[in-house]
Amino acid sequence: MTRANVYVTRMIPNETIEELRKVHDVEVNPLDRALSREELLKAVKGRDAIITLLTDAVDGEVLDAAGSQCKIVANYAVGFNNFDLNAATQRGVVMTNTPGVLDDATATHAWALLLATARRISESERYVRANKWEGWAPMAFIGQDVDGKTLGVAGLGRIGKKFARKAAAFDMPIIYTNEQRDLDFEKEFGASFVDKETLLRESDYISLHLPLLPETKYYIGENELAKMKPTAILINAARGPLVDEKALVKALKNKVIFGAGLDVFEDEPKLAAGLADLDNVVIVPHIASATTQTRLAMGKIAIDNVISVLAGGAPQTCINPQVLK
Repeated sequence: MTRANVYVTRMIPNETIEELRKVHDVEVNPLDRALSREELLKAVKGRDAIITLLTDAVDGEVLDAAGSQCKIVANYAVGFNNFDLNAATQRGVVMTNTPGVLDDATATHAWALLLATARRISESERYVRANKWEGWAPMAFIGQDVDGKTLGVAGLGRIGKKFARKAAAFDMPIIYTNEQRDLDFEKEFGASFVDKETLLRESDYISLHLPLLPETKYYIGENELAKMKPTAILINAARGPLVDEKALVKALKNKVIFGAGLDVFEDEPKLAAGLADLDNVVIVPHIASATTQTRLAMGKIAIDNVISVLAGGAPQTCINPQVLK
């Protein structure tokens, strides 16, 4: 096999890079940050394959900068809203992602956000670290119960389903919205399929597990937040623009809902004005898949896709399959 020229837009687990280097020449962005647009256009020039992150917008301009010899762009992520799939297909470039292997980690992380928000973990930890704690107090940091409360799941795909299953440990009734009903899931877990209005009105906790599409942008906005219980908590470990962040800040300030737990944001890494000042929101830097095993598995899919396509084969996880015809 002729050694190809592969560029990785930001460092991923070194074990992954070393495996790829056994068969191809690999250059990795040496900077511990996302490349600027100008840097990306320069870096991809002449590459046979590119491994990208969600922070890299890959459109016709980037693909043209890479050159006609570029055969594949492999996203080190399950999402691919950073890809212009039409532009890639028109140029015969295979686009791939890393689905499946991060489902458990992301579902568990959403639960971590839910529990931390409900029990005011981040807020109370900051209080202790600031040396403000003077001893146990009966009315300090009163949170919300989880056991027996109604869990609303928006989107019952792979991650949403794994997230919902974990609710059994807390004896939580499950209601969900989805494109289609899942009768098997309903039977196994006693879940109820509802419309969006019911989900908003009846849920004590709402966790978002939807893809980012034009019709799901701002799935939660000012009107939706107003329909939720004042004791409700919103969790988002899916995609930032599912939530109108400015409306959420307003709702949290005015105690329209009890709190929120966010792993993703509308305009990462920027936060809506005032969000970071609020005590009733848990905010973490897009780390839902950040476990050793998960990131290694993501890397393996990405490099296996690259190796296969460069050898003239088909990738495991092509997201523009028409290019293979």
